[in-house]
Amino acid sequence: MNPVEIAVNGRKVSASTEPRTHLADFLRDTLNLTGTHLGCEHGVCGACTLLLDDMPVRSCITYAAACDGSRVTTIEGLDDDEIATELRTAFTREHALQCGYCTPGMLIAARDLVLRLETADERSIRVGLSGNLCRCTGYVGIVRAVRAVIERRRELGIPPIAGGGRQRLGPAGSHNDTVDRAQTIAARMPAKTEESAQRAVVATDIPDFVPNKVFDDHFTVAAPPDEVFELFGDVRQIAACLPGALVTDVRTPDRVDGVFRVKLGPISADFHGAARIERAPEIRAGRIIAAGKDQRSGSSTKGEIRYRLVPIEQDAATRVELSIGYSLHGLLAQIARDGLVRDLARRLIADFARNLNRYLSNAGSSEVADKASPLDGVALMLGLLWAGLRGIIIRIVRGQ
Repeated sequence: MNPVEIAVNGRKVSASTEPRTHLADFLRDTLNLTGTHLGCEHGVCGACTLLLDDMPVRSCITYAAACDGSRVTTIEGLDDDEIATELRTAFTREHALQCGYCTPGMLIAARDLVLRLETADERSIRVGLSGNLCRCTGYVGIVRAVRAVIERRRELGIPPIAGGGRQRLGPAGSHNDTVDRAQTIAARMPAKTEESAQRAVVATDIPDFVPNKVFDDHFTVAAPPDEVFELFGDVRQIAACLPGALVTDVRTPDRVDGVFRVKLGPISADFHGAARIERAPEIRAGRIIAAGKDQRSGSSTKGEIRYRLVPIEQDAATRVELSIGYSLHGLLAQIARDGLVRDLARRLIADFARNLNRYLSNAGSSEVADKASPLDGVALMLGLLWAGLRGIIIRIVRGQ
């Protein structure tokens, strides 16, 4: 047995493995990271592709013992990766997957193309993906998805990285062989505690992202627009009006840390994370971009709220127009159907509007919702049930 130390998805792993054990088997059988799929087991189909020291490799023909001191990133470790998130959205939009077996390896190979291709040239994309086989899609949707992500990033002025970060020729990961891996792995990737894991997303910048879902809504507040906009600048008070939201730290006027708590029957989640706040006083508008992760389920989410305050009733009241986008990944994404999330968000907005009106009408912050209490989905489910029954009754009456 060979002792190995590998940093897997940001967590230092120490284990013993037989010299003949492949990296894919080590990840699946020892660490239960089953997102790495095994297909041909000859390095041909690409289903087992992952990142070794940030370079795509075939894990079915890579020995785990040879990865001692390396950094390994599987598809599970790319939940919060900006490029992988954009690719997942594009794959969904372009119908670039069917059975999904090749998708983890395909996404990692596509991510490498997004990093290094200067333009969204279809031939270059097809050549770059030729080592990843798909028996379902015919590749058309996959190529369209990769082209769309490359085009969007280049339009935003995000340049390619020459060689995708490769600094020298040689086996995957060999560009880091100039340092002693055994001596540097602990400093490079320290073990995570529960507290540091919860705050991992807080310690990084919050980049723009492409939401999986977007919908619009609005509500009315019985106060002048300038007064409402001023209140929107008080992030702690706004959070106190939003059920389930709790601000834990205001780092700067445009950066806060916090937690958002949701409870749907027996399922509860605490999304620890941070938010970036942008405000445009000249047009009474703003944007909030947030990211968080629930440690119990391993689920992560990103959200964007754009708001604009429109004066009505001769500036005596305000119409708050919202555009809300979100992406949800992990276990909770399996049960968070689009309609359920939309209804949950609308109920949340209605509660927020009611609490906001109470505060602005000088009812006092003590009468707004408890900011630490989770957003309870039970009332939502009962409301949806009643709405459905009411619709059935109306149809029956009209039919008679």
